[in-house]
Amino acid sequence: MKKTRDVIPGPKAMRVIDTMKKHAYDSTFVYSLVVSHGHNCIIEDIDGNKYLDFTSNIGSCPLGYSHPDIVEILAQYSSNGTYKIAGQDFYCQEHADLAENISTILPSGFKTFFINSGAEAVENAIKMAYKKMGPLPGISCTGAFHGRTLGALSFTFSRPVQKYNFPELPSKRIKFCTNDNDPELDAAEKILKENKVAFILTEIIQGEGGYNVASKKFISNLRKFATRYGVPLILDEVQSGIGHTGKWWAFEHYGIKPDIMSTAKALQIGATAFSKKFDPMQRSVLSSTWGGGNRIDMAVGSRVIQVIKRDKLLENATKMGHILKTGLVEMVGKKGVINVRGLGLMVGIEFDSTAHRDKKLVELFKHGLMTLGAGQKSMRIIPPLIITKEQIQEGLDIMHKVLMRT
Repeated sequence: MKKTRDVIPGPKAMRVIDTMKKHAYDSTFVYSLVVSHGHNCIIEDIDGNKYLDFTSNIGSCPLGYSHPDIVEILAQYSSNGTYKIAGQDFYCQEHADLAENISTILPSGFKTFFINSGAEAVENAIKMAYKKMGPLPGISCTGAFHGRTLGALSFTFSRPVQKYNFPELPSKRIKFCTNDNDPELDAAEKILKENKVAFILTEIIQGEGGYNVASKKFISNLRKFATRYGVPLILDEVQSGIGHTGKWWAFEHYGIKPDIMSTAKALQIGATAFSKKFDPMQRSVLSSTWGGGNRIDMAVGSRVIQVIKRDKLLENATKMGHILKTGLVEMVGKKGVINVRGLGLMVGIEFDSTAHRDKKLVELFKHGLMTLGAGQKSMRIIPPLIITKEQIQEGLDIMHKVLMRT
């Protein structure tokens, strides 16, 4: 891999960044990467600098970049001018294909509604629950991130900047428990005994919240309480779904099933999947102009599922994740690294402070490794599912070099 230049950003990148700062909202940009193209697990910027990608664009590129199967799909659509249609008003083959493909990896008896994004997937998940249960409060977790649209944002509880001064739907908050001995494991039942609620909503691995991994007893209890009190359990798999944990869905590690779930990112479009008993059974309750109408993205989503099956990438995620986590655990207790946690290729590294984490993010980038922050002081690692042992080791070498110095 080509070494990065001493001066970053380069001149071409700086021109793009200056234009952005002048004309666009300065949102959550982490460092001065201006993407040009990529191959395998490598991204190249417009000045020719190459970076090993340990973000897969926050899980949205599970097959890395320029994968031959994906390039083939894109080539097929290069001359099709009808690549985007009003997908809830008109049918297309790609919609049917993706619905059929995702059904092979969903719990038995589930149906799917496609929309644009992860936030919209959560929005429609809670709408399905409201439709069945009525406009009641929902139970959600501390540290949760479910999206930035106002409904999803009501149940997000990651960072104050994401919520300040925005209106909220009613929510009952419980602790996201990561330890089977946590005294608040039964907090949801205490709420359910005293209140009528519309749903319980949680992630299995908190994404934006810091890659915190739920305790098995906590998730088991939520499933049990939801069933006992007749409340739907909604699981948010927007970031964790489609193989990143070594299984299709993170909840499979826990031996339970949701009633409703959200996914997106690796699927290329948003999807709300649901047990048929939560089907609104009434036309026009749910709709979306482009949901089911992004024909290229749906075709790519179908191929992603097929390639993961064909190339046994769930197994690769499990094996490579073990190597990655083992290499990172060696750093715990040294130079401000206080914890490493995760499942498969979703691994979080917690630092002793936000400032320390942010400093190391930039240093890793300058050494050719892309990572991202999560939560207050954690770093998230989520490489493409195709990553090799050699690439994992290259990334670990860079991390040891950067993280183990002051």
